[in-house]
Amino acid sequence: MNAPVSELIELLSLERLEDDLFRGQSRDIGTKYVFGGQVLGQALSAAQATMTQPRAAHSLHAYFLRAGDIEAPIVYHVDRTRDGGSFSVRRVTAVQHGKVIFFCAASFQKEEPGAEHQLSMPEVPMPEDLEPPPAIPPERLAQLPTMVQRWLNRAGPFEFRHVYPRDELNPPKRPPYQQVWFRLAAPVGDSPELHRALLAYASDFHLLGTATFPHGISYYQPNVQMASLDHALWFHRSFRADDWLLYSIDSPSAQGARGLARGLIYDRNGRLVASTAQEGMIRVLPEAATR
Repeated sequence: MNAPVSELIELLSLERLEDDLFRGQSRDIGTKYVFGGQVLGQALSAAQATMTQPRAAHSLHAYFLRAGDIEAPIVYHVDRTRDGGSFSVRRVTAVQHGKVIFFCAASFQKEEPGAEHQLSMPEVPMPEDLEPPPAIPPERLAQLPTMVQRWLNRAGPFEFRHVYPRDELNPPKRPPYQQVWFRLAAPVGDSPELHRALLAYASDFHLLGTATFPHGISYYQPNVQMASLDHALWFHRSFRADDWLLYSIDSPSAQGARGLARGLIYDRNGRLVASTAQEGMIRVLPEAATR
């Protein structure tokens, strides 16, 4: 297992302090604050650890309340809200420096048969037919803020292949949709709980950024402020995060310094395995305010 994947697995493996109390560490991946996907994955890991019956997570609804401090651990408190005949609900509150920074509700269901349908996967090239993102020339990278350099210059735990690549450092205006293949960069075990936590982590990549496409702006620009406000994730079918998954994303609206994005996640065989939705803050500041 390569180092970034090993570090991510460790990040999602929380320390149990009490029956329903957990502590997770934070990682600096080049963002100013704790990456939202980290908190999503850790919160789901905490909720899954309190399940005493064989029930799988099928939905998660979260709110980001405060920016997380990269230098400090996060404590997760799980409330065992309900254990019914078929469904269980857990509420998770994340605390840092004595303040709530995040909370979510996760619902779990025992396996049972039922009616089934899905939207078809878009017709796109397979990941093997797409090139990995090109390396940014060193002279161009040196012109960027230090934080952006760290983000762009790191080898992350996931691989990405964009169906319609966009130059994020000089973004053109284009319609608000994209398709991205992604997978964990090394194989891991068969635990469905781990793969769901990994997908929760990865689901925060590229989602809100799609809402910036019609405006020709990017998170990497110093006068652009972006932050996740809420996040919803539904698990539909079994999957592996270490095999290629297609993230098909669109943004139906942006207004009031907020943008909305939605995603459908398919496996390489065209099975719809998960869906997402996120609203986030998108502010474009006057250039003078960034100096």
